[in-house]
Amino acid sequence: MVSSTPETIANALSREHVVPSRKRVKLPAWLEVAKPRLIPLLLATTIGGMALSEGWPLSSPKLVCTLGGGALAAAAAGALNCLWEQDLDGRMKRTSGRALPSGRLSPVVVFAGAISCTLAAAALLVGGVNCLAAGLALLGLCSYVLLYTAFLKPRTPQNIVFGGVAGAIPPLVGAAAATGHVGLSGWWLFALVMVWTPAHFWALALMLKDDYKSVGIPMLPVVKGPAFTVKAISKYGWATIFLSGLGFWALPEGGLLYGILLIPFNARLLQMINRLLAAPEDLNIAKGLFRWSILYMFGVCLLLVMSRQPLAVEFDLQGMTLLSQMLSNSTIL
Repeated sequence: MVSSTPETIANALSREHVVPSRKRVKLPAWLEVAKPRLIPLLLATTIGGMALSEGWPLSSPKLVCTLGGGALAAAAAGALNCLWEQDLDGRMKRTSGRALPSGRLSPVVVFAGAISCTLAAAALLVGGVNCLAAGLALLGLCSYVLLYTAFLKPRTPQNIVFGGVAGAIPPLVGAAAATGHVGLSGWWLFALVMVWTPAHFWALALMLKDDYKSVGIPMLPVVKGPAFTVKAISKYGWATIFLSGLGFWALPEGGLLYGILLIPFNARLLQMINRLLAAPEDLNIAKGLFRWSILYMFGVCLLLVMSRQPLAVEFDLQGMTLLSQMLSNSTIL
């Protein structure tokens, strides 16, 4: 199970890119290569997939095994990503101080750590959850390292569109952990993360355009420019807003509360996108959108969990009853 946007969540939660003027907390080398800052949002979408399932809530042991296995798989993916891109990182000023290009860790140590984390994740998920959850987590890991990092990233400006599949797998892992299978609700959250990913990542790519250009990585702002990229962000942003609203039907119960509380999240997302459309070259606006996109996905997952609580379910039932009565009365009149 890997990052919801390959490498973007790591960058998102890392203040190295979001607030360049602040000093970044230096992590131990062995922890740095695991990219721990990407894991919280990854696990949030996993829990979101659980909350969409009839098996919610999970027992504590299964919940711990799911999240622990997911975190280990993400750490393995991060380490393998660092290993694959160590030469590229060494050529970029922004990343040259990372553990591998700076020589603070050897490739052999990183590879051994990645394999150990992968085996531990598989054992934890197979033994404490089920084989489907384990298989999906490992599929996400392979998608991130092989599909996105090795194949798509250096070849096409649409790398994050297709490579984003790796980051969309965690909700499927959560659904599989809760019920042993993946239903339509789990696939809805998978689709939501897929369309959210490009808008989220390209906002970051606007800020890092010169870095990517210097090493020949064909990110969309490098190939097509900021104006084209912002229009693409707008399209995927609108798709995100539309798909997020379908959570009303994706939730087994509590959809009404989810739909009401989602409105300010989508309104703010739309506001940030429109501001960027008006000023595609303004990196401060791009940074603001990037930050909000992270909070947005955390918020959606939080709303999914809240909507499965007893009070939310009761609110939903009363609200739907009241709505039904109002429609009935209007028909009679």
